[in-house]
Amino acid sequence: MFSGIVETMAQVVKIETEQTNKHFTLRNPFEEPLSIDQSIAHNGVCLTVVRIEGDLYTVTAMQETLRLTNLDLLKVGDWVNVERSMLMGGRLDGHIVQGHVDQKAVCIDAHETDGSWYYRFEYDSTKEMVERGYFCVDKGSVTINGVSLTACEPDIQGNKGYVSVCIIPYTEENTNFKYIEAGTVVNLEFDILGKYMARYLSQMSQMNK
Repeated sequence: MFSGIVETMAQVVKIETEQTNKHFTLRNPFEEPLSIDQSIAHNGVCLTVVRIEGDLYTVTAMQETLRLTNLDLLKVGDWVNVERSMLMGGRLDGHIVQGHVDQKAVCIDAHETDGSWYYRFEYDSTKEMVERGYFCVDKGSVTINGVSLTACEPDIQGNKGYVSVCIIPYTEENTNFKYIEAGTVVNLEFDILGKYMARYLSQMSQMNK
């Protein structure tokens, strides 16, 4: 479980393909050493540390993860947002993030505005996806590349959904949002509470027919 408060960024130093899986080796950006089996969110994707060599660690993404996320687009030298799992008893500064990315989105606008940064994203949307809670509500929470953000100007038009976010300069500088521009593919995780509610209402509607 994560909070969506990105700790830092890690750089990809090696990518290996094994059948349908990909092994990503990154340089450990944390002051503390990591351990085998530790869970770390990479661009919002929960992955398990499977190998440690000095200050390098390796995680593995399976085919389904690669299909649903932007990890398959990573190249050596790219930077990813990383967050270790939450500590019990600490403050929840973001919102409840599972690290289970729902789908990809594409940035369609990115610009600076009055000292902050504005981004708008487009994602695929169908009636079935909405019934499963894959949508945003105004002032609700959404996770983009592992960053907990407040959703603004959500909209659904036809088979496309839209959401905007505004971020402060600190977030821009300390996450890979600084590399996002029109056309960049990002990872989306919708609010887990919204997904539970949407699926509950959908099931109740089905039962009452």
